[in-house]
Amino acid sequence: MRIVKTFRVKRKKKLDIISNDVMVDHLKWTGHLAAMASEEIEDLIQIPGKFPKGKYLICFDPLDGSSNIDINLTVGTIFSILRCPEGNGNPTLKDFMQKGTEQVCAGFCIYGPSTMLILTIGNGVNGFTLDRDVGEFILTHPNMRIPRDTAEFAINMSNQRFWQPPIQRYVDECVRGTEGVREKNFNMRWNASMVAEVYRILTRGGIFLYPSDSKIAKQGGKLRLMYEANPMSFIVEQADGLSSTGLERIMEIQPKDIHQRVPVILGSRAEVERVVRYHSEKA
Repeated sequence: MRIVKTFRVKRKKKLDIISNDVMVDHLKWTGHLAAMASEEIEDLIQIPGKFPKGKYLICFDPLDGSSNIDINLTVGTIFSILRCPEGNGNPTLKDFMQKGTEQVCAGFCIYGPSTMLILTIGNGVNGFTLDRDVGEFILTHPNMRIPRDTAEFAINMSNQRFWQPPIQRYVDECVRGTEGVREKNFNMRWNASMVAEVYRILTRGGIFLYPSDSKIAKQGGKLRLMYEANPMSFIVEQADGLSSTGLERIMEIQPKDIHQRVPVILGSRAEVERVVRYHSEKA
């Protein structure tokens, strides 16, 4: 049993690294990028001197939801594109420290029953599905919009005892259903895969919460600002949703570190507004 468990852990880590290497190998020679940052790599990834450099920077999570690999559930890739400061042929970490509002493009791929690319360039959100017969992504979900109201929420309930009062209040109201102040029943979802959660929200509404709590407060939150929170916030806001830490708009946070972590609350507008209001009432 110990041998099987060890093999599974090694296989998961190996696929994380393989995914990272595939992305780097396919991006370094395009001529569009000046440098790269990956959730899997501590330092920046520079473009080799033999390849032309471009005017953009990319931050990416090569394999979101990697804990789902062994149980064959949905995983994906998340990316964020920033402009590289003009005249900087050798970008440093400082050049990446841009607010989410400075993103020029963001997207994610989801590897489910079909392979999809969800993309925004700041003018709405479009979904493309891979047609394996022709090897191209076809526009299948134009102008995706998140419903303002919902009856679904996604949160890791195992952390409930660590939550702050505003989150406790919100989830408790959802769980009480028609007998509570919300007077309607909610369904809870949790896939441990941000790409799956956000795609579901884009297609039928909902709210995703990975808030700060007493267990992770010292590190700022669970999800990475540059690789997960900012690109997903850009997509959600472009689809008429909202994204917040509970106290501030995520895309207005000034990054201090390339691997910085933040709380994330995003999805249908009315639900995010409610959670933000509960935080302000507590303050």
